[in-house]
Amino acid sequence: LGLALGIHLGRMWFRAIAWRTILSASFPDVKPRLRTVFGAYMAGVGVNSVIPARGGDLVKLYLMRHRYPEMVYATLAPTLIAETLLDFFVGGAIMIWALAIGVLPTHEVYSRLPTVDWRFLFRHEHVAGIVIAILLGALAVAFLIFLEKGDAFRARFGRGFAILRDPPRFLRGVVLPQAISWVLRIAVLFYFLRAFDVHASIHNALLCQVVDSLATLFPATPGGAGTKQGLIVFLFRGQALSASLLLAFSVGMNIAVTVANLAVGALCIALMARTLSWKRLRIAARESS
Repeated sequence: LGLALGIHLGRMWFRAIAWRTILSASFPDVKPRLRTVFGAYMAGVGVNSVIPARGGDLVKLYLMRHRYPEMVYATLAPTLIAETLLDFFVGGAIMIWALAIGVLPTHEVYSRLPTVDWRFLFRHEHVAGIVIAILLGALAVAFLIFLEKGDAFRARFGRGFAILRDPPRFLRGVVLPQAISWVLRIAVLFYFLRAFDVHASIHNALLCQVVDSLATLFPATPGGAGTKQGLIVFLFRGQALSASLLLAFSVGMNIAVTVANLAVGALCIALMARTLSWKRLRIAARESS
């Protein structure tokens, strides 16, 4: 268990290295320190562990702006998008693998899983269609506003993707550390399987990653709690493992990771923002925007 948590923190360090490269490309006049970027990143991860809908991403942006006032939010925000580009392709490849071996649940299974957060959308397809249409309409309006904001705003926003205009630096400074972080991510799952006496293999670690990926598609609960437990029992249905053991593994791993993220994240927030109050952080973020 300790080894899994240690590797988890190491994985976060490599994620911070990649984000620092992106930030350095977007703000060439600023030299962000790696420990500062790591602190902001872990603070965001810690908040995301207890607050749904990616609230921790706002904390990441605020802490970086708090430490480096030259960094504007219009440029900071898209750096988080650039930081997840490799995740999209790697996560997609793992999902394709899961689809190819036939372990992904079908629509009928999703609608019957009692612990899946987004079962409402599958049981009420017409309502889900209306919600999706409203969201698409809101995105279209936001895009039109983006176009109307003028060249200055678009230029600041585009700077957040500056790293993509330097392919060698992108491969060396972003893709490489993130590839290492993905290897460590599977290693974390492997050692968590061992810690809870579930058969540890690369195949089972990848299945756990599929569960994590599906749970983050709709982050209605912190850390995907509920969704993961419903899915992990289903995805491991072909193995001679009891449901109680799988639930103990999933819940235990979630608790261990959440506690570690909270502890490190709270320490980083306390050191960087001099407060642990979520309300004060939101007020400060508003005042600095």
